[in-house]
Amino acid sequence: MSEKSFISVFRSSRQDDTYLYLRRGHPWDELPENLREIFGTPVHALDLVLTPERRLARTTGREVLEAIAEKDYYLQLPEKPDSYIVAFKEKLRDFGA
Repeated sequence: MSEKSFISVFRSSRQDDTYLYLRRGHPWDELPENLREIFGTPVHALDLVLTPERRLARTTGREVLEAIAEKDYYLQLPEKPDSYIVAFKEKLRDFGA
């Protein structure tokens, strides 16, 4: 794994809060077909220089760079809300809050 890489981040046009990290310039057609179908049309979100030490919102630079070295991409899926939070929000809605 190199010390730093120039990474492009794309958001999914089909799935909310779903992002794909790729080496900048990586051809979309070289990604697995099923990933491309599920992800939908990529929408460019940002480019960044990523180092193993860099902290991201839900992961680390090291995890992203290792995944890219292994399979050419890192897929960030939405966090699943804790069931008690969902239940609490439903109770609030039921009580008109």
